[in-house]
Amino acid sequence: MRIADVLRTKGSAVATIDPDVPVSELLRTLAEHNVGAIVVVGPSGVAGIVSERDVVRRLHEHGADLLSSPVSAIMTTDVFTCSPSDTVDSLTVVMTERRFRHVPVLSDGQLVGIVSIGDVVKSRIGQLEQSQDQLQAYIAQG
Repeated sequence: MRIADVLRTKGSAVATIDPDVPVSELLRTLAEHNVGAIVVVGPSGVAGIVSERDVVRRLHEHGADLLSSPVSAIMTTDVFTCSPSDTVDSLTVVMTERRFRHVPVLSDGQLVGIVSIGDVVKSRIGQLEQSQDQLQAYIAQG
């Protein structure tokens, strides 16, 4: 199964935010979209990614003053991305080993979706259930 298949099932909508927006607006956007991470998009494309964990860790370090800081102050700039043609299995390995929970999907440099670890696990469970059904049907015929 490919990442494109996951996006077909879940949709390709991606919550994005500008790097200059204050962290307080980031929090509103996270809550509004009910997501755990947002892709930061600047004039030249994907500039970073920021998660709830990033906010919590920086709040612990800097206190409430962080809320008026720009998103660019807390975002991860070294963003791992994947393409729609990547396999779910290969992305699962990378997400597990590198402890990523969200990976933006790019096609020809353009943001076309985002995949979470939950999306990947759900996809894998679906594959296993389908295999089980096929095996049961085969055994029932035999």
